[in-house]
Amino acid sequence: MAETKIQQRLINPPQNPFPTTWSDLNDPLEALSLIDTAHRLGIAYRFQAEIDLILQHHYAASLNLDVAYANHELYEVALRFRLLRQGGYFVPSDMFEAFMDEDGHFKQELENDINGVMSLFEASQICLPGEAILEEARVFSARIMSVYVMNNVDCKKARHVARALANPYHTSFSKFLVKDYFGMGDLPDTNRLTRDFQLVAKMDFNVAQDMRRRELHQFTQWWTDTGLGKVLGFARDQPLKWYICSLVCLTDPCFSEERVELSKPISFIYLIDDMFDVYASFDQLKLFTEAVRRWDVTVAEALPDCMRICFKSLYEMTNEISSKIHKKHGWNPINSFKKSWSKLCDAFLVESEWFVSGYSPSAKEYLRNGAVSSGVHVVLVHAFFLLGQRINHETVKLLDNDPEIISSTATILRLQDDLGSAKDENQDGHDGSYVNYYMKDNKDASIESSRQHIASLISYAWKKLNRECLSSSPFPLAFMETSLNIARFVPILYGYDENQNLPTLKKLVKSMLYERAEI
Repeated sequence: MAETKIQQRLINPPQNPFPTTWSDLNDPLEALSLIDTAHRLGIAYRFQAEIDLILQHHYAASLNLDVAYANHELYEVALRFRLLRQGGYFVPSDMFEAFMDEDGHFKQELENDINGVMSLFEASQICLPGEAILEEARVFSARIMSVYVMNNVDCKKARHVARALANPYHTSFSKFLVKDYFGMGDLPDTNRLTRDFQLVAKMDFNVAQDMRRRELHQFTQWWTDTGLGKVLGFARDQPLKWYICSLVCLTDPCFSEERVELSKPISFIYLIDDMFDVYASFDQLKLFTEAVRRWDVTVAEALPDCMRICFKSLYEMTNEISSKIHKKHGWNPINSFKKSWSKLCDAFLVESEWFVSGYSPSAKEYLRNGAVSSGVHVVLVHAFFLLGQRINHETVKLLDNDPEIISSTATILRLQDDLGSAKDENQDGHDGSYVNYYMKDNKDASIESSRQHIASLISYAWKKLNRECLSSSPFPLAFMETSLNIARFVPILYGYDENQNLPTLKKLVKSMLYERAEI
């Protein structure tokens, strides 16, 4: 009962803590700043109806560029642009032409407007393929911000600028670390209501933290009951990490049960990856893959005990989740789940075959397969059905054929993983690297130029992902946000330091599970 009460306090608060807040905001800029503050503090879900109304008003006004942006400062124009795109509204980037000279470059006098430049930099992160203005905006604003930081080393404002430069809100993990914004000076352009919002955010944070610890306990108990940690001695045993992956996918407080369930398939992605990478023979892997393709436990009978038990556990877990979703949402996703596991094992098997045969794929071939072996599609397919929104024949057909909202995120994860120099988890496996294959394809390429090429591919994948989230997609907003969250989480997941530790992931775990917010 305690957990139910906690969930109710978050999902259905007794009343809006600020019943007149939004209607009292006559200043459009103040309303936009307050929306930004609510997002950064993690409490936007409390005011979603009010936020939607304000954004609808601004979107309607934005259709007339001459009226909507006449005589407006860069900070306001860029903030409005970002919040509208962030909310799923397509607004054209040519509104920034008012701040550019005849040569198509941003005016130099903007260098003196550091708040406006920061807002422009944040807006440039929601760039679509072919948007040259936003590319120019990103390069221009990043340069100005870097110079500002260097020239104002001991200035508190410079520290804020440096953080925004390193971790832009849309594409980074900033939204997962809401606790960083609990100090009064840590929110940009604070307004008269910031202190009240911070108080509510702190209370929400502590209540949500209690819920997360209970979720972690439930998942850890499930993991212990499976006995797989002992049976699969060669594999990683990291229930905390697997739960955190689920938590950052589904951040909304109302998805408590869904987070626990999503942690389960995430754990199997890691287990099966290790089986292919460091344990089984190629013939055993072919048989395991065949069992998954046919979804038949009898096929797995000839496998070693640990592999047979692993497949049986995968089979039972998948059928159990399918049954729960069918009962709750009226659609049995078992076929989609089976296809996702089959694709994953097929991709793992391809990599094993390359290793056994000594075959060296092209960089393009490696990336096409590597995006699948990342496991992102397995996570997103399960997340889609667990969310239970817009499940119909159209969306399921799209989902089963790796739409760009999945493939773009998978590409980001695979490339970001390969961009890191440290070996994942110190595993002694035989995973390839895009850098290696790219340099074989391009004999004159250096390591540095190859890494720059990967960075450009990641940037383009982000642009495609942004496009998917701004198109008239049949997928629900919650699913698109899940895909974005995976892409945002990737730098944390593979952010190794020189000692091959993951300091930012450690910080995230402490913040979301153990460090209370002082009220």
